Amino acid sequence: MKLIVTYVIGLIFGLGISMSGMANPAKVLNFFDFFGVWDPSLMFVMGGAVVVSFFGYRFVFKRYETPAFEPKFTVPTSRVIDAKLVGGSLVFGVGWGIAGFCPGGALPALGTFNPQVWLFFVALVAGIFAAKVLMKYTAARAARRAA
Repeated sequence: MKLIVTYVIGLIFGLGISMSGMANPAKVLNFFDFFGVWDPSLMFVMGGAVVVSFFGYRFVFKRYETPAFEPKFTVPTSRVIDAKLVGGSLVFGVGWGIAGFCPGGALPALGTFNPQVWLFFVALVAGIFAAKVLMKYTAARAARRAA
C-alpha cells in the first residue's frame, strides 16, 4: 500500500509540474530573464506550493501523531545556517539557473526523452555522488585534525 500511495503522490506532483509548465526549461529560464522576456509564473507556482505546504503541515501535525506508513514523522530539526547549507543552496540555484531544471521538474521531463533532460539528470546524479565523496573526505579530515 505504501508503494501505491508513494506512486500516486509522485504522479500528482509530476502532473502539477507538467501542467504548470515547470518541466519546460525555457519557462524556468525566462523567470530569471528580468530584462528580457520575464515570466513570473514560476513565482506563482512556488508561492502556491509554499502556501499549501504551510497549511498542510499544520493540519497534519495537529491531526495525526504518526504518519500512515512510517513509525514517526521525519522533518529537519536543525536551524543552523552553515557553509554546507549555503554552499548546497548556491550550487542548486546556479545549476537551476543554468539548466532551467530543478530535480522536481526534471523527473517528469525525463519522459519527453529530450537529450538535454537526460544530460541534466546524469549530471544531477554525478553531483550527488560527488557531494557524498566530498562529505566523507571532509569528515575524515576533520576527524584526523581532532585526533
